[in-house]
Amino acid sequence: MSIQHTVVFRLVHEAGSAAERDFLDTGRATLTAIPGVTDFAVNRQVSPKSDMAWQFSMVFADQDTYEGYNNHPAHVRFVTTRWEPEVAAFQEYDFVAV
Repeated sequence: MSIQHTVVFRLVHEAGSAAERDFLDTGRATLTAIPGVTDFAVNRQVSPKSDMAWQFSMVFADQDTYEGYNNHPAHVRFVTTRWEPEVAAFQEYDFVAV
């Protein structure tokens, strides 16, 4: 059963800034290089109903692949060196089809 992993977030960087673009580009490059990540997307929020500006979304074939991603050194490094200092707020959602 596949898992759709999605995280919505707001950055500390000014909208449209080079720092914002660098974070998004680095996230895409880093996370898509991890084995098992499929259907990766970066989406920008357009609704005024949420203050979360961005979304990373990806799909994993199964729970083992998802756990492998979470524990992968590149993911752990991205979280500690980029995510934690640059993300002001976030919500994480993981879905399976019913």
